[in-house]
Amino acid sequence: MARLMDFTTETPDCCEEGDYLEVEEYVLPTSYWYMIEHAYGASGNFKNRERLQTRRGKVVKKWHDDRFKYITLEFDEPEIG
Repeated sequence: MARLMDFTTETPDCCEEGDYLEVEEYVLPTSYWYMIEHAYGASGNFKNRERLQTRRGKVVKKWHDDRFKYITLEFDEPEIG
């Protein structure tokens, strides 16, 4: 089972499906969030028990809704929740 995580982005053309991207972890007082390398995208906030164990994910989807553009990364670790 793999864990999927969505990142909002302004530059969806920075990568292609199948690419592997690195993410950096940032610490807030009560949570964590992640940024794709070169600041290509940012995640939402996650609780301590939801922290990523790996820092490299595979691009599995690029999509958009009425408000944002997204990149979905797949990480080689169990899904949370």
